[in-house]
Amino acid sequence: MSSPFDAFFIGRALAEAVYEQTERALTDALSELGKFDAEQRERLRQFTDEVLARAQREADAARQARSTTAIVTVGSQPTDLQATIDELRAEVAQLRSELKRYRSNSPA
Repeated sequence: MSSPFDAFFIGRALAEAVYEQTERALTDALSELGKFDAEQRERLRQFTDEVLARAQREADAARQARSTTAIVTVGSQPTDLQATIDELRAEVAQLRSELKRYRSNSPA
């Protein structure tokens, strides 16, 4: 049988061993958590970069399509943009003259 003196040292050694095991387990868990967090941040950064790159490509394609298009489609027949503007100006002038004629014929 062991003496109380031996039991003290056995208890102390047991407590130190449990403390070391707990410290090691906690350190490993925190290390894995940090690693997981870093991986998730990297994935989020890559996802964000991919989304921004797609948006940039689509915006560039839209800008290029807009700048290279010199023809405006009205109905099914393509018309020159300047001709369309001229037609709209003529319609506005015609409507102004009709409005002026209407106002001059109506009683005040």
